[in-house]
Amino acid sequence: MIKVSDTAKTKLEQLMSEEGFNVTNDYVRVGVKSGGCSGLSYELNFDDKLGENDKLFEDNLVKIAVDKKSFLYLVGTTLEFSGGLNGKGFVFNNPNANRTCGCGESFSL
Repeated sequence: MIKVSDTAKTKLEQLMSEEGFNVTNDYVRVGVKSGGCSGLSYELNFDDKLGENDKLFEDNLVKIAVDKKSFLYLVGTTLEFSGGLNGKGFVFNNPNANRTCGCGESFSL
């Protein structure tokens, strides 16, 4: 399960609308790929189709698509949006990460 905070939901709705997606019909695709300063990095995109290897979740009225491989790394993660003085952006609060980098975009297990 992946959770979406209220601030992340608001920003996702705005960005999806700007890019021609609809939060009630389309998906936020969350994934993990090799790379980044800690070994693995997060991916966040919008999609209007599900793949056959996708797991689908819904939290806070946001539909989240995750491929099976990425799901293993993301179980229990909360997607948040930070607009503070240290910069704006989505933040992945991942309880599975043993180490994260300063930018918060990569992690290791």
